[in-house]
Amino acid sequence: MNVTIDKNSGYCFGVEYAIQMAEDELGHSAELYCLGDIVHNRMEVERLHQQGLRVIDREQLGQLHDCKVLIRAHGEPPETYQLALRNNIELIDASCPVVLKLQNRVKHAFDATTRQNGQIVLYGQPGHAEVTGLNGQTGNRAIVVMTEQDLDQIDFRRPVTLFSQTTKSTAGFYRMKQMMEERIAAAGGDLTTFDANDSICRQVSNREPQLRKFAHEHDVVVFVSGRKSSNGKALFGVVNHENPRSYFVENEQELQDDWFEGATSVGICGATSTPMWLMQRVADRIAEVGEAVA
Repeated sequence: MNVTIDKNSGYCFGVEYAIQMAEDELGHSAELYCLGDIVHNRMEVERLHQQGLRVIDREQLGQLHDCKVLIRAHGEPPETYQLALRNNIELIDASCPVVLKLQNRVKHAFDATTRQNGQIVLYGQPGHAEVTGLNGQTGNRAIVVMTEQDLDQIDFRRPVTLFSQTTKSTAGFYRMKQMMEERIAAAGGDLTTFDANDSICRQVSNREPQLRKFAHEHDVVVFVSGRKSSNGKALFGVVNHENPRSYFVENEQELQDDWFEGATSVGICGATSTPMWLMQRVADRIAEVGEAVA
């Protein structure tokens, strides 16, 4: 049985940058705090915990003083930086440059649209760290949507500016855009006041066509990702649509031998938050299964 790891899978630039910053700091510090999981992958979080990275939540951040805290790639709202100043916390800011640029765009759009009685809409997962940071640029006055039902929150007779969480599905964003245009027309609104911005990271969106091709090249596909990963859910949907013999796992312990019955080719791929070492571990376990059934 031939087992292949997708060379295009693995960390995106933002995640790789954040982990490198954490490891560099831990190289000369026994302990470092991180606001939220540094990456939505339990295995990687556990590996870095062993090196001294301690995950905290926002409530715990408020109790800290005179220490160092890492801001992960997802970015943070303005109030996090204000709290750090008050509590003499040194922030090691590993916010992804793509996310920071989007935060700036949302802030400028909010300032402009407020003068026109408009609304900022974010296509993204409510409660997701990146969405929290983006919404913070609007004073938490943006409308967050994920489903068609969520659109009921919007007044389509008023101007609307739409942005997307950077790791969402491109197809999902354009479906949302189309539904919003239909709602504007039905409400008698003005489509010229609807500004839709495809702000999905191209490192993420470019993986979709690559994964479609990869899924077709193998009898079985194993997609490796943390279950908290928004990007992982979106990309697995792409793979599973192309190849029904696709399986989602967090690690090699979740593999089931009967998945590979009759397979001569197995492909391993993952999310932008999946480390290459974990995909290799999954590949090694599948290779053992192949030897056992040969």
